[in-house]
Amino acid sequence: MNTTAPWMPAGTVYGTLLNFRREHALWAPRMTEAPYKAPPNAPVLYVKTANTFTPAGQAIALPAGAPVEVAASVGLVMSDDGEWGVVLFNDVAIAHQSYYRPPVKTRCIDGFLGVGPTCVPLAQLGGLAGLAELQIELHINGVHRQTTLLAEMLRDAATLLADVNEFMTLRAGDVLMLGSDCLADGTRPLVHAGDTVEITAPGFAPTRHNFVKEGTA
Repeated sequence: MNTTAPWMPAGTVYGTLLNFRREHALWAPRMTEAPYKAPPNAPVLYVKTANTFTPAGQAIALPAGAPVEVAASVGLVMSDDGEWGVVLFNDVAIAHQSYYRPPVKTRCIDGFLGVGPTCVPLAQLGGLAGLAELQIELHINGVHRQTTLLAEMLRDAATLLADVNEFMTLRAGDVLMLGSDCLADGTRPLVHAGDTVEITAPGFAPTRHNFVKEGTA
């Protein structure tokens, strides 16, 4: 696994929705409504396309007229030699109300995935089981806005990976983000032009991106 900076995804990046207990509980009353009428049995995934990738330290442009949210996550980087890695991500999206069918236009805008500067070997973090001990901090303009505990995941890393492998093949270079937690009210932190977001976790170099108006990045 190449750990030199700057690191960028070499394959497809998949995100996971509703994988933290608090958000799942907030959505549970609506899971029996049409059109699905039942909670999801398998992980709910989405794709972050290559146009969204923004290396650490670079600016992310915000389109005018829409609230934009940020979310701290970690991603498992697949490897064909068993030396998997882990990367911090800032998963950016236009705030929206649909989580069963997240529209591409809210998540796959140019630049809307802040990528951490380094890929940390999974073994260095204690393997899949060790990820449960990870604590991620999100700051905006130096102010603490959120702490994410991976111990609060609905499916831990090993279970999520096994469940995804039941219906699709993850190839070397692909990334599976484990999900992101919401705030107590069910929202995620919002950003505006001029803000700087920093995501940190023990064992990782900080993931830092500043946000600018579209057309000025």
